Amino acid sequence: MVATLEHSKSYEAAADVLRPDILLPGALRWLRRRVQRVHAALVILRGAFPQHFLECPATVSAFRSQLEIIPVLPVLRAMAEVPLAELPAPLGFRARLERGGEHRSAGQHKTGTDPPPSTR
Repeated sequence: MVATLEHSKSYEAAADVLRPDILLPGALRWLRRRVQRVHAALVILRGAFPQHFLECPATVSAFRSQLEIIPVLPVLRAMAEVPLAELPAPLGFRARLERGGEHRSAGQHKTGTDPPPSTR
């Protein structure tokens, strides 16, 4: 998806190819969210592995060229096995940030029956 954008003439052209099932504004939002996450993760990986990626732009195409492999994201996940907890999705496992800059909570509640309604 990110490589498709990198080789497209515009976001709109890439969105038309990748998400023909939805209207253009929604496809653009969908694409921008994913592209931002992948590029942010590539910047982090470039800093974590300067011996491999110091001069490498934070693009999927550049990382593919550097590693000489097409399915680059799975290879990067394997390389970054230890720092995966610190990398943002979609490469890593770190929770996405809320708008205020805080990590999302798991949002899980305790198992079992619901408590009785309170009486005032």
